[in-house]
Amino acid sequence: MDILDLMHQRYTAKHYDETKRVSDKDMETLLEVLRLSPSSVNIQPWHFYSFESKEAISRLLPAVPAFNTERFKASDIIIFAVPTHIDDAFLDALYEQEKADGRYEGWTGSQRPDAMRFNNAKTKLQDPDALFLYASNHVYLALGCLVMAAASMGIDSTILGGMDFAKVDEILGLKEKGERSVVGIALGYHAENDANATRPKSRLSKDKVITRIK
Repeated sequence: MDILDLMHQRYTAKHYDETKRVSDKDMETLLEVLRLSPSSVNIQPWHFYSFESKEAISRLLPAVPAFNTERFKASDIIIFAVPTHIDDAFLDALYEQEKADGRYEGWTGSQRPDAMRFNNAKTKLQDPDALFLYASNHVYLALGCLVMAAASMGIDSTILGGMDFAKVDEILGLKEKGERSVVGIALGYHAENDANATRPKSRLSKDKVITRIK
């Protein structure tokens, strides 16, 4: 499908059909999209928690305000988390994976080829608030990739910002893992009563949001 057709057609689902499930094959594809999402200097500061059954999703309900419970009738929920610290072990694991994947074949430099990433992380990401902002921005890159991938597969989605993420952290034991949750997404198929499926798309005009500089 043409990318603009896809952008015009996708929308945020408000009500989900509880009887329709995303197939295991399609979920594997979507999770691989997340794994392959881009990040600055390939730092990949994220972890994705995929809830793939009604029983699993029910664990999250104590963190869901009443206005958002309809979205938790979706087939699947993914919670996006980020690390609360980036240490040598984190950076070394990235480096070893890149070496294993052949990214540094033929490297002859005097410094480790990931020196820029290593030094930047050591000097700029030691403040927890700065790291949370930096990593959260990357999470939203992955989220955008997932939204469009789902739409291309005919799978509806809802970005879930309206949750008690401190409670999500508690439910998943993220503090003990050195992580914080940032956002979630519901995936599934909209219900027949989902009025948002038939509403016209509304966006500001190009002249309001785009300045072309030549």
